[in-house]
Amino acid sequence: MELQERLNEVRSHIAAAERRAGRAAGSVQLVAVSKTFDADQIRPAISAGQRVFGENRVQESQGKWPELKAETPGIELHLIGPLQSNKAADAVALFDVIETIDREKIAHAIADEMKRQGKSLQLYVQVNTGLEPQKAGIAPDDTVAFVDLCRKELGLSIEGLMCIPPAEENPGPHFALLAKLAKQAGVEKLSMGMSSDYETAVAFGATSVRVGSAIFGAR
Repeated sequence: MELQERLNEVRSHIAAAERRAGRAAGSVQLVAVSKTFDADQIRPAISAGQRVFGENRVQESQGKWPELKAETPGIELHLIGPLQSNKAADAVALFDVIETIDREKIAHAIADEMKRQGKSLQLYVQVNTGLEPQKAGIAPDDTVAFVDLCRKELGLSIEGLMCIPPAEENPGPHFALLAKLAKQAGVEKLSMGMSSDYETAVAFGATSVRVGSAIFGAR
């Protein structure tokens, strides 16, 4: 199957999941996760009309996205991998959305860089819903207070929450927890669901899903 066919298949699955959940058509944004794929492998997705992409690493993204963004106006690039504070300047310069704010140090670094560069990015807080020690993200119990701190002390406009449930667990309870925390924190956007579970995520209220291998193939 060609990339365009796979992309269309994912889009139709999202549309069907929206209908099943009684949600408005087009209420879920597809973030095509292009990490590890080079510019030539990404161009067919852009040609097929995809404009929102997700990357895990700042350095890898710098090697391909400035050129791709220059070629095609209107691309929205999401950072969906963990961010080190020494990469904050590069991340703010290149990305439109950072989904992985998960500690005070990063929040400060992003706030400082946005001021310095005169840029306003969309920001999400990453929540470690499974409390996995190897995974980035703030603990669920600390999420509401952290969003509050980002907004009140640092002046950051936090728009959403993001999570990556444990691979071996049913994702449903994790998506439900994220939706509940978003309500408590007063944020509207929910970035949740990947290639294996994005239809479930739509049922739990995802406003964006991050799909890589189902579009680009195995890495």
